[in-house]
Amino acid sequence: MLYQILTLLLEVVTGLVGGACLLRFYMQTQRVGFANPVGRLATALSDWLVLPLRRVLPSVGRYDSASLFGALLLELAQYLILWLVLGARTGGAAVPVLALFGLARLAISGITGLVIVYALLSWIQNQSPFADMVDRLCAPLLRPFRRMLPLVGGIDLSPLALLVALQVIAIVLGSLQYHLSF
Repeated sequence: MLYQILTLLLEVVTGLVGGACLLRFYMQTQRVGFANPVGRLATALSDWLVLPLRRVLPSVGRYDSASLFGALLLELAQYLILWLVLGARTGGAAVPVLALFGLARLAISGITGLVIVYALLSWIQNQSPFADMVDRLCAPLLRPFRRMLPLVGGIDLSPLALLVALQVIAIVLGSLQYHLSF
């Protein structure tokens, strides 16, 4: 029971702060400004980790390596703590691999949430800076699906197709992680 509580708490903290790091990374790659509530939240949650890392890890082009590495460090710390709580007998080499899988799952969860918000906002015709930011973040992800799928009755099904693709990727990652852990 205590292990489950610790796992939940670590998942929440890592998901929140690591998700902020990944959002920060993605917003910078898409050149979306941080002068909005979501951008300010992402920087407020992740500055304590990203700013010191920037002294060591410079950006590569428009890719903020410090934000991405910060999210990976959080996942690594999470799995290392859980491994130590379990007794740290064997399997320590699997911790970095589990952290990579955790980072991929976190990215998939974040994109899934972003696409769901995008789909909801598309139904209410919201002309706000928040809706514009969500649209700018989702557009590159939806573009390949929009090329393949025609509008059906005037409705864009590309968010649904992207959500299905994300779920398939999550299932494949889960299966790979399961087989690599045994």
